[in-house]
Amino acid sequence: KLRELLEWYVATFRDPVMLQPPEWFKAFIYCEAFLQLPFFPIAAYAFLKGGCKWIRTPAIIYSTHVATTLCAILAHILFHDFSQSEHLGPQTQRERLVLLSVYMPYLLTPLLILFTMLYNPHYNHVEKRKRK
Repeated sequence: KLRELLEWYVATFRDPVMLQPPEWFKAFIYCEAFLQLPFFPIAAYAFLKGGCKWIRTPAIIYSTHVATTLCAILAHILFHDFSQSEHLGPQTQRERLVLLSVYMPYLLTPLLILFTMLYNPHYNHVEKRKRK
């Protein structure tokens, strides 16, 4: 069933990277499994509990890492020549934009987290020290 769902997704959105991932994409998958996935329950705890300022640094690391990987993925979608791919990739600009729209939430969410950590006064409070 999962394989059928994957094949449907690849055919519908013309995303051959999912069935035939390049080596750099495989590296991103390992980063996701070993770095990003462990972050999720920790972040969920911190954000649901509220008031956990210690989440700022891990959230900045997480969000910049994910945003950086997404830049490479989006550039691949926009500029790669998929004519040599074993599985059908996007051929027209419209198909590239549709596939891009599938990946965009994975960029926007980390950017929202990053901007929240950098600019929200709750997380960006600078401690003032007393002068001696």
